[in-house]
Amino acid sequence: MRIDLARFSAPPAPADPSVAATRAGAQALQRLADWPGEHRVVVGLSGGVDSSLTAALLVEAGWQVEGLTLWLMSGKGACCAEGLVDAAGICEQLKVPHHVVDFREHFKAQIVDFLVEGYGAGVTPLPCSRCNREVKFGPMLQWAEQERGIGRLATGHYARIRHGEVSENGRHQLLRGLDARKDQSYFLYDLPQPALGQLVFPLGELTKPDTRLEAARHGLRTADKPESQDLCLADHHGSMKAFLDAYLPLRAGEIVLRDGRVLGQHEGVQHFTIGQRKGLGVAWSEPLHVVQLDAAMNRVVVAPRAEAARSDAEVGAVNWLSVPPPQAPLPVEVQVRYRSAPVQALLTPLQPIEADLAAGRPHRCRLEFAEEQFSITPGQAAVFYAGELVLGGGLIQA
Repeated sequence: MRIDLARFSAPPAPADPSVAATRAGAQALQRLADWPGEHRVVVGLSGGVDSSLTAALLVEAGWQVEGLTLWLMSGKGACCAEGLVDAAGICEQLKVPHHVVDFREHFKAQIVDFLVEGYGAGVTPLPCSRCNREVKFGPMLQWAEQERGIGRLATGHYARIRHGEVSENGRHQLLRGLDARKDQSYFLYDLPQPALGQLVFPLGELTKPDTRLEAARHGLRTADKPESQDLCLADHHGSMKAFLDAYLPLRAGEIVLRDGRVLGQHEGVQHFTIGQRKGLGVAWSEPLHVVQLDAAMNRVVVAPRAEAARSDAEVGAVNWLSVPPPQAPLPVEVQVRYRSAPVQALLTPLQPIEADLAAGRPHRCRLEFAEEQFSITPGQAAVFYAGELVLGGGLIQA
């Protein structure tokens, strides 16, 4: 289903050709101009400044660009009504085609149902990496090839790709974005290896201030648009709690210490996450943190911070992205949360379990951290790095 939203867009602001590109912008333009192969690309447009500038830079560099926006939800939300209108306005300004594809059912099955099932089971799911693989990159590439005969996709992610012909092992490799504060490689670890060869990330070597300056130079309507700070579903429903309350019934249970002593009551394990300290609603002689969500017993287990650290973790559904699966223990740097700093760990490959094999995700491993880590959370991703290179990653299971 395609929807023409151009009639809702404001008149486009003209670009100012008298304003020179920033140094980073000029370098990005040169990289795009020198890009080998065909310069036809579909740009994934969310209606934000990052994807808007991605399209503008590609057009300026002489690429044949078409915009694609996925309709994921109805009503108010950063990736929905407002985003659709802004994406249409950007395409109108750049004079490129804009396509809107109805992905609401697919998004519900792959992300909404996935989140509801995970939170109900007492884990804290990570929807963004799953969305990138199952909703965005894979389906968008497929649509671009089948509907438009275009084999490349560009997005506004802050990450970089080293393509197979220039990497040391012949594989396409994912690298951190140059701007450490905006680097989004953590959420891209689960992309399939072949997809990397078809992706273009024009903003990978820009900082966010560079992006704002370049967007202003192009006169983009999104140049000053504020960023969403929450998951799109939280934005859409008003808060994550409101989203969960819309799908999971309240279920009263106990908040307990490790030894079983009851400290208080809760209305559902889905409203808690490992490491949480605030909002527990219980009093104790020292601050307490959530250390376990026992969905079967409907209990939230808490403990002092000193008892909440862990020295190891098991990781399943591992995707080895930039390197082949290792056959022996491997020293790595690991991020266990998007905003956490990388830490040293020893990664040891493990034999697959039956569930992994059935899911077609046989790789799993154990991580032994050089220093104990706080808030190791089942359902979140552990992403493995060697400096700026993303080796792969998987989901924390225990």
